[in-house]
Amino acid sequence: MFGLENKLTLYGFNNLTKTLSFNIYDVCYAKSERAQRDYVAYIDEQYNSERLTRILCDVTEMIGAHVLNISKQDYEPQGASVTVLISENDMPEEMMDQSCNHGKLALRDTVLAHLDKSHVTVHTYPEYHPDNSISTFRVDIDVATCGKISPLNALDYLIGSFDSDIITADYRVRGFTRDNYGNKLFIDHEITSIQDYIANETLTKYDAVDINVYQANLFHTRLLIKEIELQNYLFNTDVYELSPKERLAITDRLRREMIEIFSGTNVYK
Repeated sequence: MFGLENKLTLYGFNNLTKTLSFNIYDVCYAKSERAQRDYVAYIDEQYNSERLTRILCDVTEMIGAHVLNISKQDYEPQGASVTVLISENDMPEEMMDQSCNHGKLALRDTVLAHLDKSHVTVHTYPEYHPDNSISTFRVDIDVATCGKISPLNALDYLIGSFDSDIITADYRVRGFTRDNYGNKLFIDHEITSIQDYIANETLTKYDAVDINVYQANLFHTRLLIKEIELQNYLFNTDVYELSPKERLAITDRLRREMIEIFSGTNVYK
């Protein structure tokens, strides 16, 4: 993994905008309609606003920023929004809201964090297929920073914070800043791939593909989990309750779903 420890000396404020956007998918087999509804309820509870906000607080610390205050709003019949104001620099203690207690977040939830001209957003989307008993949980995450700090430092943590079967990630550096001699800098750190910032221990679990446009400082990576341990994908079902033929059929359905999401096409249609 590359680090961001070797900082360049810049003239004035760093005007580069660094944006990391990615989707994480968790795939599950829930056989009956009741099981599918229960799966959605389970995901709703597991990834409620309180837990998502804790994740954002951790991300804020990892990228070298500071939480200023947190506000939230829950909605009926479902949904919620959470806003976390953060700053790149330390703020006086009396200006900071240290509270991280948050309420319930339902089926679709949004978490938003601002860092001066920057932000962190998290959206969750559980859904299920009406015919093949496959349920999916999608998490959309955007981390955009303006200044010296980089969202890449939190990438590995965010992947590990969710059950990540498929990951599609985009990273782009926009704008320019200047060094002390007045020369324009269109990027201020070394990167050849988003994979440079993912731990080797994590990467060994996935097949990965890159599509990068170096001239535009645009990087795209897709990851697909290599091994399917069926018990981990069965909701409220024990693998030993299934016949070998059923196990094979379910594993095939799960793999097909993953490949279609990974490739972005209905390859089995």
